[in-house]
Amino acid sequence: MYLVECNDIDSLFTALQARGFTIIGPRVQDGAIVLDTLSTADDLPRGCQDEQEPGAYDLEQQGGDHYFNYVVGPQSWRRYLYPPKACLFRSTRSGKNFTVESINADDAPKYAFFGVRPCELHAIGIHDRVFLGSGYVDHHYAAMREKVCIIAVNCVRPGGTCFCTSMQTGPKATDGFDLAVTEIQHDGRQTFLIEQGSSLGAELINDIPHADAEQSDIDDADHALALAGDRMGRTLDTHDLQQVFKDQFEHPHWDEIANRCLACANCTMVCPTCFCSTVEDVTDLSGSQAERWRRWDSCFTADFTKVAGGNIRMSTRSRYRQWITHKLANWIDQFGTVGCVGCGRCITWCPVGIDITAEAEAFRQNSHSTTIG
Repeated sequence: MYLVECNDIDSLFTALQARGFTIIGPRVQDGAIVLDTLSTADDLPRGCQDEQEPGAYDLEQQGGDHYFNYVVGPQSWRRYLYPPKACLFRSTRSGKNFTVESINADDAPKYAFFGVRPCELHAIGIHDRVFLGSGYVDHHYAAMREKVCIIAVNCVRPGGTCFCTSMQTGPKATDGFDLAVTEIQHDGRQTFLIEQGSSLGAELINDIPHADAEQSDIDDADHALALAGDRMGRTLDTHDLQQVFKDQFEHPHWDEIANRCLACANCTMVCPTCFCSTVEDVTDLSGSQAERWRRWDSCFTADFTKVAGGNIRMSTRSRYRQWITHKLANWIDQFGTVGCVGCGRCITWCPVGIDITAEAEAFRQNSHSTTIG
């Protein structure tokens, strides 16, 4: 473990840029924490603090020296590893013949993700399993993933919709990072306690001013993380949750949820693990060139399950049921893990404040009674 003064964090940016990394991290834009290209540590939301509740998000400039006194914004890292829109191949006509050009994924950008929260590390791990380890390799994702450097940030202040401890995904990063940062007080100063998790992380540490951490610093960080774990805004009982949802497939409570749900797809767009997509073919006006693009889609859209014989899920009831049941139950059958990491985004960014933890608990209570209160 190492200590790095806040004023020296720019040297980490310099070390990353010297290795050819484009740094992506949190910054303030339009009243929210978004992910964007960073040039220096001054671009980070220093002194900002967010408040999150169902259907509510507020970001304020509190001042002070804290760099990471907020949790997650509406964007997740999947927008860089699995972009919202990507060209898969291009075909060009020449007379009566045509050629097909595969889009080379090997020239993917070299990203350094700065400020990845532990729950988001687990989300990336889930996508690794989906795109790299499920019997089919997505070469576009693989090319992006191979080049990524991850600077994780442990959470010492959870948000009002966070429940990572319930999902065992936080608030401390345990693996999957090159460096992991915890903000602590050392001799009355805001300081970064840094743990290396790879050979690249060791190289980066050697390139920035640092000191060996004392045991008291490590204890302070552990204490802060333990307190954060006790202050989660939400909880989710995961015991036998898969069976709970399978037993409640036809319960009338789905109608109550549907009466509130707008089917806007916000929950799927902000979720760090959702990966539904569609493909569209486009051509130029002359008809001499065509391209196939993959773009994000959502199980909440009306045409997502449209097939030759009709639409499988016409109602909002069936779409919401598909989303939450897949996320918390059927995902286990497919990938051996739940599809939720407890980041709370779907709760915060739902316009009507539907709470995935509250709905899961409602169905659990129904498994022991005949009504849902």
